[in-house]
Amino acid sequence: MKADNPALKFDLAKLKAMTDEEVLARALTDPDNLPWTEEDLQRSKRKPQIFILRRALKFSQEAFAEHFRIPLGTLRDWEQGRKEPDSAAKAYLEVIAKMPNEVMKILQK
Repeated sequence: MKADNPALKFDLAKLKAMTDEEVLARALTDPDNLPWTEEDLQRSKRKPQIFILRRALKFSQEAFAEHFRIPLGTLRDWEQGRKEPDSAAKAYLEVIAKMPNEVMKILQK
C-alpha cells in the first residue's frame, strides 16, 4: 500500500480527544481486531524472562547456551516453561542481563 493512502491516515488529535469509553466503543466495531477480553488474557501465555533476555541479546538458543555455558536442554526447558531456573540460575541470568559482554569475556575458552 502507498503511504499516501487515505484509508491509512487518521487524526491523532481526534484520537487523543476521545474518552476511553469512546475508544473502546470504536474498537468494538472492528470485527477483525477486537480488544482482548479477560478470558483472552488469562489464556495467553507470558514469555519467560530467559526468552526475552536471549532475544534482546540477539542470540539463537544454541549460541546463548554456548556463550553462557548453559546446557541447551535446560535453556529450552526454561523457555518453554517446563522448568523454572533455581535461585542460583536466576542470579546468574540477572548478571548476564546486566553485564553480558563481561560474562562472555570471563567465560572465554
